[in-house]
Amino acid sequence: MTVPALTAETRWRCTLCGNLTRFDVTRTARVTEFLHFDLAGESKVEETQVLSETIETVRCRWCNAVDQVELVARPGAEDAAVEAEQG
Repeated sequence: MTVPALTAETRWRCTLCGNLTRFDVTRTARVTEFLHFDLAGESKVEETQVLSETIETVRCRWCNAVDQVELVARPGAEDAAVEAEQG
C-alpha cells in the first residue's frame, strides 16, 4: 500500500480509530549532511539536505493499525490558502 505524503495543508488520520497525533513512521532517506567536528573529535550535524525520501510504513500508536492512514485537511489550512491567494 502506498502511504500518502504529507503537505503543508494536510495531516494524517488513522481510518480505524481516528488518531491524528501519534504515528510510528518507517522511512528511507538519502541525505547529505554537513558535519562539524570540535577539537576533541565530537561531531555535530549542522546542515542536512534531503535528496530523496520514501515513506515505507505508518503505524498508528493508538490502535497498532499499519498503513491505515488517510490525508485530511489541517485546521485553518483552507483559510491560510485563501489569504495567500488574496495577499
